[in-house]
Amino acid sequence: MASVVSDGIEPVLAALSTMQTNIDRSQKYEAHEYLEKFQKSPEAWDKTHSLLSSPTTTSEAKLFAATTLKGKITYDLDQLPRESLTSLRDSILTLLVSFREGPRPIRTQLCVCLANLAVQMLDWKNVIGQVGSTLGGSAGDCILEFLRVLPEEITEGRKINLTEEELTIRTKDLLEDNAAQVLGLLIQYSRSSTSAASNPRLFECISSWLREIPTADVVNSFLFDALINALSNEDSFDAAVDCLCTILRDTREVDESVEIIRTIYPQIVSLQPKIAQFAQTENLEIYKGLTRIFAEAGEAWVVMIARFPVDFRSLVESILECCGRDRDRDAISLTFLFWYEFKQIITLDKYKEARDQYSELFGRLVDVMIKHLEYPTPDGVNEGDLFDGDREQEEKFREFRHQMGDVLKSCCEVITVLECLGKAFNLIQTWINTYGSQATSMSVPHWQKLEAPLFSMRAMGRMVSPEESVVLRQVIPLIVQIPDHEKLRFQAIMALARYTDWTAQHPEFLQPQLNFVIAGFSHNSKEVVRASALAFKFFGTDCRKLLEDHVTELHPFYESILDSLPPVSQEEITEGVACIISTQELSKIYDTLKLYCDPVIKRMMSRANEAKSAQDDSTRLAVADYLQLLTIFVQNIQPYVSPQQENPAVKYCQEILPVLSAIAENFTSSTPILERLCRCWRYMVLSYRIAILPLLPSLAQQLASGFESSRQGCFLWATDSVLREFAVGVEFVDAATSEAIYKFFEQQALAFLRIMNDLPPEDLPDVIEDFFRLLIDALIYYHQQLLLSPVCQHILSASLSALTLQQEPPLIATLHYLRDFLSYGTNHPNSSNLDSHDSQPPSNPPQIQQAVKQMVASQGEPLVQRIMTGMMFSFPRDCLQDASGVLLALFEFMPQETAVWIKSTIGMLPTGSIRAGEADRLMNAVGMKVQGGDLRKVRVLLQDFTTSYRRRNVAPRDGLGRLEATRFRFNG
Repeated sequence: MASVVSDGIEPVLAALSTMQTNIDRSQKYEAHEYLEKFQKSPEAWDKTHSLLSSPTTTSEAKLFAATTLKGKITYDLDQLPRESLTSLRDSILTLLVSFREGPRPIRTQLCVCLANLAVQMLDWKNVIGQVGSTLGGSAGDCILEFLRVLPEEITEGRKINLTEEELTIRTKDLLEDNAAQVLGLLIQYSRSSTSAASNPRLFECISSWLREIPTADVVNSFLFDALINALSNEDSFDAAVDCLCTILRDTREVDESVEIIRTIYPQIVSLQPKIAQFAQTENLEIYKGLTRIFAEAGEAWVVMIARFPVDFRSLVESILECCGRDRDRDAISLTFLFWYEFKQIITLDKYKEARDQYSELFGRLVDVMIKHLEYPTPDGVNEGDLFDGDREQEEKFREFRHQMGDVLKSCCEVITVLECLGKAFNLIQTWINTYGSQATSMSVPHWQKLEAPLFSMRAMGRMVSPEESVVLRQVIPLIVQIPDHEKLRFQAIMALARYTDWTAQHPEFLQPQLNFVIAGFSHNSKEVVRASALAFKFFGTDCRKLLEDHVTELHPFYESILDSLPPVSQEEITEGVACIISTQELSKIYDTLKLYCDPVIKRMMSRANEAKSAQDDSTRLAVADYLQLLTIFVQNIQPYVSPQQENPAVKYCQEILPVLSAIAENFTSSTPILERLCRCWRYMVLSYRIAILPLLPSLAQQLASGFESSRQGCFLWATDSVLREFAVGVEFVDAATSEAIYKFFEQQALAFLRIMNDLPPEDLPDVIEDFFRLLIDALIYYHQQLLLSPVCQHILSASLSALTLQQEPPLIATLHYLRDFLSYGTNHPNSSNLDSHDSQPPSNPPQIQQAVKQMVASQGEPLVQRIMTGMMFSFPRDCLQDASGVLLALFEFMPQETAVWIKSTIGMLPTGSIRAGEADRLMNAVGMKVQGGDLRKVRVLLQDFTTSYRRRNVAPRDGLGRLEATRFRFNG
């Protein structure tokens, strides 16, 4: 195996050269395909060794060869006779000797190769000793690299074709039984020289073996001294930080780690002077590493900090200092999790003493956070560009501010909202007293110092009770008088929007705030206008009762501002108005709704007439936006009306239904319009339920004809709401109506099947998703009619075709339907609406069980083929659990037949893609579990088999043809 065979490597080198040069894309694709096939081929064993041994091969080619060899050992070791594994091991050791000085990427891959082989060579006992003696005492980095990857590869042992029992035994042989020996080797190495004691590879190795070596043994050895000393060495600092943080995480079980913590804590606290040192030198990476150490220690020992607040105060002060000195705000985020977890524990009653002890630190933390919230001060005079054109940095700062807002919320829980709000109020008041008189319409001095506490008030809004009666009474009158600076105005309006529930309890403060917000709509900043729309929504939502008498006065404002707003802001201001309308007396709702909605309808029809001849999509999108506004009115205006009375909102819906129907008929190819239209119809049903009955025949007709003509899944989505709201057994819905609804559903199902017959599933992913989600509800409410209907057999066939897709949403919907459908072949379905008047689970009628079994008997084999093929080749990862759930459901009521179908499917796999005897071992194990009634273990076996197959065969190989899906056909 170790001999150099140069013949045959030229095509590999040529393909690698093609991949690295700037040539035609098709040639690169061919080269990629060739290399993928080469990596899985048996001849790759010799050729990778030839590439690695050749003195003329480039480093890139050798790295490819080493990576390929790693894959061969992981997935294709069965291609070699067992007696040749010793030769393979020796050849890898020889290669490692050659590459022990580097290049490091190749050396690392070879170490992984050797570690993987060691896991699978069950008869190789003295692994660490033989590797060490072969590489020799001068190959320290190489031996450390191998020792580092060994535990990692065993942890990833699920990739390797070993049984659980074999993997457990091998883990004990290689790790548990060698832990003491490895610890001794690492101590010996660290004492060998000063450079060895600070070698980053040493600390990487310690981190890896801490899963096996007791943390106490490391902490009480020379290795820990070397680790602490390495923190003063810039070359080894990062590796030492990683290692120390791994040790800290191992001490989270504080009651079991008291002695270790006592040893570590003084060493951690001794690092505190370095915070100021490296903050001044602006060595960002070192500063971040120190912050990480303190934060990780705080997270690990948070219980101890709460139990012994005096003893551990220095640690918390160090974390706070890291926050305070972080001028560039690059390290502070590392502390956020600690502050959250610390808050969680010291707000418990049993740690009241700790809360009292640390309240002063949390007060200082509020000051630090508000200071960090400040926008940067520009170097030049251009205040419009605070980040020197770096949009990524600006976006990062915006996101970062919201994270700091979460820390402020934590502070509110520890030291009370009143104190935190008071700090923000004091900063606002200080700014007004200091700079307020200097502010003009052209210039606002040091506006950052005012904007930051305004943002903090916005961030803390959720924590403030509507009954708060001290700070807000003083600060809100100040907010509505702040200078007219874009960022100040924006932040002030957003802050007011967070306190609308408080304003609802204090009506005397409403009018000035509302005037301030409405004035924002006239601002020349788009950001301020958008903030005003959002704030108006919250005022309308939370203060609706206070504004109910102003609904008529607000109409001219709504009309004048609507067309000047972007779509999102139109929706927000409409929601605010709709909430105010919802408070009107029943006798006024129709007229008020008509007052607001008729102009919207008029605008929509005008744009619709333009859209018929328009070349671009903007006018059609405008129509869709107006439909969305109508939907918002329908969603929010839901007056309570007895079944005997006419619902005024439904009366208005009946008036506009012909207009909406005309829109549907004229824009059958516009997805945005149809989706918004169906959403509007759907919410008519959900909002008014049985009151919508007079409109139901027309609505159902529109949904049916719209789906036929447009083939858009949104019509099925709207159909689903009708199906659920008027199902069998729903209050005030008679049997005739429910039966008519089922006929309507079946009409939609037949239309879908005809569409599936005309088009391949790749063209219909959204329609397929909506249809199978509709079917899931049909099974709940109309299972008897559906499962006994002839259409159900065709639906099962359509599901097989849908399973050829690779998009997650339609696959998930299809698999969920299949799991529910198959459960009706058992006594207790997953989702049912079967009548049951006792505490026992409802039983499934025999005729339904028999109908499902007959359908599965005729299509079970192609169903198993589709599921197994998807799990092995094409299903996204998040679909695999549901796919195996389908197989489990089949085993529950047809175990013998399902086992036969699985065996048949495996027999159709391409030759050479599974190991010799693997299929027989799987089927024998499946048979034993089926006979023992342990069906859950069958599911695990099939998941493991398909996962292993998929890993070895990343892409489908030649010979897949026999497992290709047949095209769905339907004549109905």
